[in-house]
Amino acid sequence: MSDLANAIADLKEDEVKQIVKNKIDAGVDPLSIVDECRKGMEIVGERYKNKEYFLGELIMSGEIFKEAMATIEPKLKAGQSEKPVAKMVLGTARGDIHNIGKDIVAILLKAAGFEVYDVGIDVAPEVFINKLKETGASILGISGLLTPSFESMKLTVQAWKPLASAIRSKSS
Repeated sequence: MSDLANAIADLKEDEVKQIVKNKIDAGVDPLSIVDECRKGMEIVGERYKNKEYFLGELIMSGEIFKEAMATIEPKLKAGQSEKPVAKMVLGTARGDIHNIGKDIVAILLKAAGFEVYDVGIDVAPEVFINKLKETGASILGISGLLTPSFESMKLTVQAWKPLASAIRSKSS
């Protein structure tokens, strides 16, 4: 495992910042840095699953990850064309506040050239739909980990179906 993945897994915030900075300064591919961060988060997930880490450590690892991504993200955007591959609305469904997976997906999609509109956590179906209409995005991504968010996901998809059909008809 890399030094960066281990630093994230061990919740060493200052060390993560320094390693990320050093890697960027050395010209390391930003996507490989993101992958190392992702691997560190996988270790955190395993430790949580094995009851070595608890909610506090999970939250702390998420904050460390976000800080690392904030440093890496500008390097991911460098060299991208002005026109996005596609537009996407992304958020965590109402009834759920988990955002680590959503944030990872958003960063990777942005790196791949997508224009991502992140509407946040605990998002009501109408917020997703309004943002889709406002932006003209053709892709909807709904994150959720907790069972209470499933009904909100279902309602969001039901509300999105007519809009998605209209978008498909328009592009045909």
